[in-house]
Amino acid sequence: MKNRLRVLRAERDWSQADLAERLGVSRQTINAIERGKYDPSLPLAFKIAQVFELSIEEIFIPDWKEDTDISSKK
Repeated sequence: MKNRLRVLRAERDWSQADLAERLGVSRQTINAIERGKYDPSLPLAFKIAQVFELSIEEIFIPDWKEDTDISSKK
């Protein structure tokens, strides 16, 4: 799953460690989510959305949505 975590974090001038502390997870977890190597649990996704004051849909882009968007542009 793609996400905008890195961009949103950078806009606020937060390090991965800063965001991890706000969420109660490790910096490695933030790194893995940003790199698309780990999809957060639903409770963690809601917590991320709350920290950024955005909806989950404004942060995370499901793989199936990308496939749909790409195929609709053909």
